[in-house]
Amino acid sequence: MIIADDEPLVRAGIRLVLSSAEDIEVLAEATDGRSAIEEVRSRAAEVLLLDIRMAGMDGLAAVEELRRVGARTKVVILTTFGEPEYIARALDGGVSGFLLKDFAPEELIRAVRVVAAGESYLSPAVTTWVMNRVSGRGEGARSARARRLVDELTEREREVLVLLAQGLSNADIAARLHMSEATVKMYMSRLLGKLDCANRVQAAVLAHEAGLSS
Repeated sequence: MIIADDEPLVRAGIRLVLSSAEDIEVLAEATDGRSAIEEVRSRAAEVLLLDIRMAGMDGLAAVEELRRVGARTKVVILTTFGEPEYIARALDGGVSGFLLKDFAPEELIRAVRVVAAGESYLSPAVTTWVMNRVSGRGEGARSARARRLVDELTEREREVLVLLAQGLSNADIAARLHMSEATVKMYMSRLLGKLDCANRVQAAVLAHEAGLSS
């Protein structure tokens, strides 16, 4: 994975935490968005941990550029409670998760593992806040579009989407609905296509906008 933050102490702290996990390797560090993009292009990293606010090219610009060039590296955004407008833009950029900067070490490791496995991660402390601030509690044109898309889903697809919006992993959804994880992955792929979402985070927000997660 790659760590991108313009504060050396933050990068050092993150590297120290991740080094305690045998299955996670930090391949590189970046000091701004531009250097993060360069590292992604030169290394086969599964996950990029990216700070939103950095000198030079910030994290949002980096997310937009990575999306433009079709980079496969999954992005987890480091954020704070004071950045709702940034979170909205990051969601549109197809990031795979959000992590508050006051994360506990075990949460950081879990977030990296979850995203590397192809799922999304929203910090439990920020999930409701993200949904409410970004989607405006389901009002307006976004809500109408979300409901229209959800109406096209089958009953089982709606059930999977509701559990996804509640933050359940594929394994948890499989156990709840008495199906295999492979079947859940199939439903996830189908859902993202039908809902025109880049990843699970966008699908969870859309479910909230449609009123499925309340």
